[in-house]
Amino acid sequence: MTDISSHSQLSALIRHRRSIKPVDMDATRDVERALLTQVLEDATWAPTHGLTEPWKFVVHQGVGRARLAEAMQQIYRETTPANEFREDKMKKMGENPLLASVVIAGVMERRGGVKIPEIEEIEAVACALQNLMLSATAAGLGCYWSTPPLLGTKQFAEWLQIGVEDRCVGLIYLGWPRAGLNWPRSVRQPVESKTRWCDE
Repeated sequence: MTDISSHSQLSALIRHRRSIKPVDMDATRDVERALLTQVLEDATWAPTHGLTEPWKFVVHQGVGRARLAEAMQQIYRETTPANEFREDKMKKMGENPLLASVVIAGVMERRGGVKIPEIEEIEAVACALQNLMLSATAAGLGCYWSTPPLLGTKQFAEWLQIGVEDRCVGLIYLGWPRAGLNWPRSVRQPVESKTRWCDE
């Protein structure tokens, strides 16, 4: 049975979570391996149809962040049509991984075969990434979920060394918020405006 105070704490945590961009993180502070492992463990307690646990986490730290930044810039150059290419976007792809202490590629590994639709496996990984971000927020970390189009390219999949049926669902940037950061505030539309009750 759920304790009311625990439910209140969870609700407060969910409402407290915000997207903290890499520029607002302190890249000089490492995230300890034990904490990262705990956050990843929490992620794995997401719902999963058939218990396929389709998530895989590719964790980039240290020099691995620079390799990721270089790969993203190269793939962006190779796969972006000339009329859509933006120098500022490419520049940011080279900078952002170095501004966060950790960048985690959240991957959907196809394990359910034809029995479980791909969308359900992607949804399971999305739930896992939400768990990850809530756990990181509870630990005091900032987190940011990024989904640049290049994540869906064959080139990026090959660089990540994932299968042809697998999908990178997003990059999660993690790091300690920089000193003096004012935690962002946000609002949501009233739930009544998004709900239709079917009880009569």
